[in-house]
Amino acid sequence: MEKKRVFILPGEIAVSRKPAIIATLLGSCVAVCLYNERSGIGGMNHFMLPEGGNDKLAGKYGDISTNKLIDTMLKLDPKLFNLQAKIFGGASVVGHLSSGMDIGKRNITMALKILNERKIKIVQRKTGGNVGMKIFFDNTTGEVEKKDIQKSDLTLKLEEKKKNLAGRKIRTLIVDDSPTVRGILRKALSLDPEIEVIDEAEDAYEARSKILELNPDVVTLDIIMPKLDGVSFLKKLMIYHPLPVIIVSSVAQKGSKMRLRAHDIGAVDILDKEDLKLYQGLETVRKVLSAKIKMAATSIVKKRKVEDIGHI
Repeated sequence: MEKKRVFILPGEIAVSRKPAIIATLLGSCVAVCLYNERSGIGGMNHFMLPEGGNDKLAGKYGDISTNKLIDTMLKLDPKLFNLQAKIFGGASVVGHLSSGMDIGKRNITMALKILNERKIKIVQRKTGGNVGMKIFFDNTTGEVEKKDIQKSDLTLKLEEKKKNLAGRKIRTLIVDDSPTVRGILRKALSLDPEIEVIDEAEDAYEARSKILELNPDVVTLDIIMPKLDGVSFLKKLMIYHPLPVIIVSSVAQKGSKMRLRAHDIGAVDILDKEDLKLYQGLETVRKVLSAKIKMAATSIVKKRKVEDIGHI
């Protein structure tokens, strides 16, 4: 008999009397697979967080979801000793929104706690690690096939970048020909404890030297500058020394050709100075620019070829 295929999402539970392959994808989430040895019936859950109190999202919490899975299986056969459990997932996935909170470990702990409290035998546990997995649970045999999700080169680079930034400030270089603007940007960014302005440059040539000497995480770059304009300098950076650049310029209004050029060349973000309200206090600058810098710091900037952007 051909087995039905069921894919469950976070917060869902699947229990089937009929032959089925129940599958899901796991990162820091955890899945508990329950199998009744006597009746050959199986079920699986998929939860995101160890516990919580939001009734509308009850299935996403391990304490509620796992107990519900057990109760559903016991309705089909009330004899608890016929059940056996397998636990999967709970990886420490770098870049996940909850990766800094040990969510994976806490999810595993919750699954173990519930199963032990309900006195259900655990026969297999493949948890933890730092990569996600796909699992395929055959509810007629109790067997689970596990496949690790291989990380792409881009993901590996992003993880390395986040590790490099962890526990230190984002080192930022300000490039603008106006001493007044540089001063405002420096003062505003100094209000954010996660950002450090390592230096300033008044033109592209000085900026080049500072970049090579200091290796900043992020550069804020004006467009209208003497000697070499910011867009031309951005082009050289993307070809020879790519790094996250945020354009901060009065000629980069939304919808303008200049803004489009900067975007196509490789700027990770573009801000119109008017939107920052530079001469109306530091709050808008701090709020808007700090957020952009934090996002830019974790961006992966690809090296560009002359033939790709030389004509822009």
